[in-house]
Amino acid sequence: MSVVKNIALFVGGTVFGSLGFKVLKSREAKKVYVHTTAAALRAKESVMTDVTKARESCGDILAEAKELNEQKKAEAVCEAEIIEDDAE
Repeated sequence: MSVVKNIALFVGGTVFGSLGFKVLKSREAKKVYVHTTAAALRAKESVMTDVTKARESCGDILAEAKELNEQKKAEAVCEAEIIEDDAE
């Protein structure tokens, strides 16, 4: 009985696999693949747009921070010069 059961399972699996392969190659399945791939590409484009905006924002923040540091440095130099002038 066990041998018959194993043979039946093997034949059933082979038939199921063959039918599954034919279904995967069908036109309807290809349409699903195309739509899924198109959706993935749209999602990728959306993510890349957001990443680009974030990079630009980070660049602006970095530029403003550098400018602020330069202003602080210039103010510190001016204060040091004023203190030196008062000391004389």
